[in-house]
Amino acid sequence: QVSDILDSNTFVCETDNECFIFDCGASLEKVMSAVKGKVLAIFLTHGHYDHAKHVLEYSKTFGCKIYANKNVTEILPDPAKNYGENFAIDDFSDFVLLDGDGQLSIGGQKIEYFYCPGHSKCCCCYLLNNHLFAGDVLFFQGIGRTDLYGGSKLEMLSSLKKLENVDFEIAHSGHDRDSTRLEQNKNIKVFERFLSR
Repeated sequence: QVSDILDSNTFVCETDNECFIFDCGASLEKVMSAVKGKVLAIFLTHGHYDHAKHVLEYSKTFGCKIYANKNVTEILPDPAKNYGENFAIDDFSDFVLLDGDGQLSIGGQKIEYFYCPGHSKCCCCYLLNNHLFAGDVLFFQGIGRTDLYGGSKLEMLSSLKKLENVDFEIAHSGHDRDSTRLEQNKNIKVFERFLSR
């Protein structure tokens, strides 16, 4: 776990000398110091600047594809929507655009993905070996803001209900510390009640 912009988290997950990277806010130098094997794929939880700034650098350096929800093609090209001053990406040639929920097989590893709008219309959570990479959907004691561009309380509520039924042990959030399934059971219930008012 390495942090940089706005204390956003970037996760480097290694298994059998192969790596997956989740989110790209940390500098390439920091990430390279954490990578111990071949990087097979990069995953974006959403297209906000603090999570996506270095994504093309990572992709070029490690020679791998970027996986993200298809709605990043609306968010990344526009600084007013990704909240990065003068930050824009409009070249999606290295992207694999995901639609809805599904499953990938990369390097013999199974990665499930769940479309979870509410914080942004391009939010996607990923499940790898019982680890949920939740981006800014779930925090240790909170959820992502719903008042930013493309945010929605109703969609966030739906996303929380979806994640309630995902079998994970640890949730890795886009900011702050990790949380256990038990901690998230309580967290999700609190915010389901809040959003249902």
